[in-house]
Amino acid sequence: MSAGLATPASAAPLLSVRDLRTSFRTDSGCARAVDGVSFSLRTGETVCIVGESGCGKTALALSLLRLLPPTATIAPGSSVEFEGRDLMALDASGWRAVRGARIGMVFQDAMTALDPVIRVGDQVAEVVRIHTPAIAPGAAWARAVDLLTLTGIPGPADRAHQYPHELSGGMRQRVMLAIALAMHPALLIADEPTTALDITVQAQILALLGELQRQLGMAILFITHDLGVAAALADRVIVMYAGEVVESAPAELFFAEPHHPYATGLLRALPDLSHPGDRLAVIPGAVPSATDWPRGCRFRERCAFAWSRCEAEHPPLYAISAGHESRCHLAAEPGRRVVTAASTA
Repeated sequence: MSAGLATPASAAPLLSVRDLRTSFRTDSGCARAVDGVSFSLRTGETVCIVGESGCGKTALALSLLRLLPPTATIAPGSSVEFEGRDLMALDASGWRAVRGARIGMVFQDAMTALDPVIRVGDQVAEVVRIHTPAIAPGAAWARAVDLLTLTGIPGPADRAHQYPHELSGGMRQRVMLAIALAMHPALLIADEPTTALDITVQAQILALLGELQRQLGMAILFITHDLGVAAALADRVIVMYAGEVVESAPAELFFAEPHHPYATGLLRALPDLSHPGDRLAVIPGAVPSATDWPRGCRFRERCAFAWSRCEAEHPPLYAISAGHESRCHLAAEPGRRVVTAASTA
């Protein structure tokens, strides 16, 4: 669980996303990668967005910062408000004041995100210079070394003179964190930042994120396919499938009583360390193509609980309890079996 400085539930959200729809032009047609996603994030809160590859998690993150290729379109009516400001209405100048300053982002692969021919200290200092034009070059460099120190890189003054290929994967990820945190943002978006790291380094990065959140009071939107990571970090969990939110709940409630069959399947697929020889549970099939989402419930072809209503009617997000929603018709059918952790044990 996050040890962030979450604000009271009555306070206005730091980030509010409503009906966000992002599509991509492809040779196979229009891919609706993000299809009506809504959620909010409060100051100091950690929200983890989980799901398989192809569910729209990264497309969502890139949409929030408008870091999209020319083939992408955000649909009219999509709303993203941050610190009370409509991000969808910003011009280029407005975005420069937000990206890297109020919102930082850590990308999946630090080796490809960092420039291979520029010293890492210069890459961190560049962010400081862009957002603080009056700063002297020497002061920007000193600030870069301070940031590398903050992210726990050993020998930061020496490491600042090195190039990305001279650093380990864990150190490169810490450099990415230093860049993202250069201006003490209110929100950090982290897109699978520990995926390519071994388990020991992964734990170090997660612990560092928690410590930095306590120091800076920032909110974190953490994107991962690893529910173990989500369990360690999240105040709230949002499960995406086929471009949409299928379950949203406080972390403690989600891991104790997941409702949507897809969320339950993800949890059952986690290895049980007390039975290391057991076969892992699997969810049959694969995420459908974003150019051709199935009618009705998008998970129905992989779901053991599907019935005729699931094909005929696309489910809304049903309220299960306070703060807990599920996009599953089981919630509206008292006579049918509602999937929970206990009922699938």
